[in-house]
Amino acid sequence: MVISVNGTEITEANIAAEIALAVAAGQPEGDELRDGAIQELILRKLMLDEAARLGISTASDEETVGTLLDQEVDFEDADEATARAFYDQNPANFVQGEMAAASHILFSINDAASAGLVKAKAEGVLEQVQSNPAQFATLAREHSTCPSGQEGGALGKFGRGQMVPEFEAAVFSTAPGEIAPGLIETQFGYHIIQVTERESGEAVSYDDVKERLQEFLTDMAGRKATHAYLAKLLAAAKVEGYQFPVF
Repeated sequence: MVISVNGTEITEANIAAEIALAVAAGQPEGDELRDGAIQELILRKLMLDEAARLGISTASDEETVGTLLDQEVDFEDADEATARAFYDQNPANFVQGEMAAASHILFSINDAASAGLVKAKAEGVLEQVQSNPAQFATLAREHSTCPSGQEGGALGKFGRGQMVPEFEAAVFSTAPGEIAPGLIETQFGYHIIQVTERESGEAVSYDDVKERLQEFLTDMAGRKATHAYLAKLLAAAKVEGYQFPVF
């Protein structure tokens, strides 16, 4: 089906060129890359159309888009009070050197149809582990779809930021020697987690991070405002031949 934005076609040649740029930048090829290229082309077209409507004209499309966003996207830089409040409300984000060692049993989900069966199997193994934690390594070798299963599920030692968020949150909220109370679902499947070691880190002072934190929060505010602006343009546009995901 032909893809068009407000009556202007996005051709396969346009999509191929966008994909080539993404691959050259190091992104892996696949369906997600094609979707990303199409979405980028749609949003760029919408911004260029809006710039033309507002009489914005520059030497290049990139400069035109930048000028449009500078002019139309409004947000405030994060001040010190905002940064301080974020620091006080998120103490776990400002601990340096916190480490843990853990083992897991992974149950991969291959397709939506089998997800229920996989979860039921994982819950059964979790009950066995909870009733007899000494069986963890044996059950990991028997059931885990992760290569670490051959090592009894052992993942070694790691710090914050090295695991996917759901897994990390479970590990760093479980005491050493304990098993996380329920199954942990991540993009990889269902995990049974046993924490074997925890090392406390040291809190980083506010003064040490305030400048970088203000920059981070300002950047996040800008991204949020830009997202809202693009969503507004998209809602008012006529896009045919492609179902844009919830934006």
